[in-house]
Amino acid sequence: MANTTRLQWASMSAEELEWHFNPRHTVTNSDRYGSARDGLNRAALAERRADIQYGHQPMQNLDIYLPSTKEPLLPVHVFIHGGYWRSRVKEDFAFIGSALSQHGILSVIINYPLCPAVTLDGVVASAQLAIHWIQREISSFGGDPQRISLSGHSSGAHLVAAILSQDAAGEGEALTGLSGAVLISGIYDPAPARCISVNSDLRLDEDLCERHNYLSVPRRISCPVRVVFGAEEPSGWAAQSLAYAEHAAVGHQPVECISSAGENHFSILDQFLRPNSDVLSAVLGLMSD
Repeated sequence: MANTTRLQWASMSAEELEWHFNPRHTVTNSDRYGSARDGLNRAALAERRADIQYGHQPMQNLDIYLPSTKEPLLPVHVFIHGGYWRSRVKEDFAFIGSALSQHGILSVIINYPLCPAVTLDGVVASAQLAIHWIQREISSFGGDPQRISLSGHSSGAHLVAAILSQDAAGEGEALTGLSGAVLISGIYDPAPARCISVNSDLRLDEDLCERHNYLSVPRRISCPVRVVFGAEEPSGWAAQSLAYAEHAAVGHQPVECISSAGENHFSILDQFLRPNSDVLSAVLGLMSD
């Protein structure tokens, strides 16, 4: 399926590649979605435990959102933001931490160093480092290290796939207690990004793309996985979600893949705020699997 996916875009023109693989070219005035969440983010930021370091590099920090419930060890959900590995910060997604805390979940929103200050190697390594830190330290904040779930949007979904592909022997520290992952509107093979305008910041080359192509790198951590993407996204982008769902199921339990009606690449994050939506239902479902 991964090779088939590459064949689908390899013959595209430069204009077609930008359309299929640069979401800001597909959705008119895409910034309006973030702007509409500004008030929610400002309110949520007042609730957080802010800027906790998980590493020593710039932007290796995270925020924790605690629910009001007094359960001794709370379920933990970690959200990894998108931005094509080159933009956005955790504060832009504070609304997610606040929304999940209302469901009795301890939520963690992470930062990570961005391209071009680091390469994709550095971005992936930071996301993996953050998860290991959370597993070791979250109990001191009231979280259950044996009930950690993940979600990521866009390039953040790619980073969730990187975490699920970690080789415990190679990392020297096994990840345990992952209760599942929701991957939202992701890009899993970075090779198309090498061919579009964002690569001026990403500086992708063939080796970087191959190392971090999670349509071919095996998934090693077995846990429930749900893949969600917007039904209004371009076929090239949607094909990556379909391919990842198929790839991630190999050798593991089936992967649920959902095309979410009426949603584009940016609107789909509002589903964290909507009861019974595909994204929120998928995340909350991980707590009961």
